[in-house]
Amino acid sequence: MELRHLRYFVAVAEELHFNRAAERLHIAQPPLSQQIKQLEVELGVELFHRRTRRQVQLTEAGQVFLQATYRMLAQLEQAIDDTQRAGRGETGSLIVGFTSTVVYDVLPAILSQYRQQFPNVNLVLQELTTTQQEESLQNHHIEVGFCHPPLKDDSLQVEPILQESLVVALPSTHPLARKTRVPIRALADESFVLFPRHLGPGLYDQIVSCCQQASFSPNVTQEAVQMQTIIGLISANMGVALVPASLQNLQRAGVVYKPLQGVTPHVEVAIAWSARTVSPILQQFLAVVRRYIQERGR
Repeated sequence: MELRHLRYFVAVAEELHFNRAAERLHIAQPPLSQQIKQLEVELGVELFHRRTRRQVQLTEAGQVFLQATYRMLAQLEQAIDDTQRAGRGETGSLIVGFTSTVVYDVLPAILSQYRQQFPNVNLVLQELTTTQQEESLQNHHIEVGFCHPPLKDDSLQVEPILQESLVVALPSTHPLARKTRVPIRALADESFVLFPRHLGPGLYDQIVSCCQQASFSPNVTQEAVQMQTIIGLISANMGVALVPASLQNLQRAGVVYKPLQGVTPHVEVAIAWSARTVSPILQQFLAVVRRYIQERGR
């Protein structure tokens, strides 16, 4: 039994006339009659009572088979539609890794735009450090990540999407909190709150390099993995921190953010993915990210 047999059967069952069904199917009437006869032989039942050579009536078995055929064709159409939508990246799931810094600026806007365009894709979000994202991409635990380059694995595709300046986060009671801009050198004797280097060497090295250019190394007295925790420790007067400017959107009582004086170093944010596993969904997601960055640039 082939799909065309089912379509031919439905046409005859709805028209109850071989000539009209043949015209509807754009085929000759004799081959149509032969195909229906073959279907009946294969099923072992009569599907139609032949009232005349051309006019027919469904048998009881034919009525049952018609309803079953409607269901089969509907399921087939749904399967075709689902397959085509998956091929266009409109359905399925996408696992996205992100560092805590991008939560306060670029990530929510991108996710909002993506959800509007692809509401049937299930987004699975995982907050990971840059190092954890690199490992997860290698192990195929995530499909794309928002991270801070450089990455060690040269086989991963890395595309910079934006740069943002560093600012200093201070306890609101700190003497430097009254300044409009803070010279980096003024932080030489301060206690720093910083994350461990192995979790995000790119951002860590930029922060340390910023201090070293001002002729000092940061005195790291507290370590924390998440940016929210770092800001929480600063609100408890446990030190100061250099953080990406977007973190100013994280307002916390007892914390102020101040721009740095002079040439301001920048932090790079990038998207990374494995070129070996680019699905249609990932292609669409990357297109949304690039479009958002272009619009943001304008």
